[in-house]
Amino acid sequence: MLKLPPSLSRLINELSKLPGIGPKSAQRLAFYLLKKDNVEIMTLSESVKDIRKDINFCDECHNMAEQNPCSVCADSSRNHQLICVVEEPLDALALDRTGSFKGVFHVLGGVLSPIDGVGAEQLQIASLIDRVAKLNVQEIIVATNPTLEGETTAMHIAKLLKDSPVKITRIARGLPMGGDLEYADEVTLSRALEGRREF
Repeated sequence: MLKLPPSLSRLINELSKLPGIGPKSAQRLAFYLLKKDNVEIMTLSESVKDIRKDINFCDECHNMAEQNPCSVCADSSRNHQLICVVEEPLDALALDRTGSFKGVFHVLGGVLSPIDGVGAEQLQIASLIDRVAKLNVQEIIVATNPTLEGETTAMHIAKLLKDSPVKITRIARGLPMGGDLEYADEVTLSRALEGRREF
């Protein structure tokens, strides 16, 4: 019976551990890499090694960075009294890409999820509270995802900060551009109505 060489099997096994990569995708990737020349394989290998060596997390906002503090926290032109709280680094990246947010970020590192064993102590919530006190923050924008866990996390943060003078806001939820009302669910429509603003 024909078997894959052990080194190829190991690669397929490791690739299949990546999120969104099943056994078939891992196989395709492994065979793709097998066709590449040594220079390309070494470049990929070095890049993977470098992220473990070069990427750390900012002590202030907990976003990924190659320097500490990160480039956003170190930027004096940004409004440090305006903090946008997000779940993960990719959320901060997406919001910053819009160009419309000029404050700083705070990455929680996830959301409250008791069923998965994630409590407030596993997240960067305590450091957010410390930051609010230390930086004389004027507004916290909570930008967690519109999931049950995201909403629970947002409410928990609001509850912890309710006695502080900081203004706490939540990003508006609603309909995407080009979306049809008839296909939207009730929660999305409710959020769209709540997030309405004057022309």
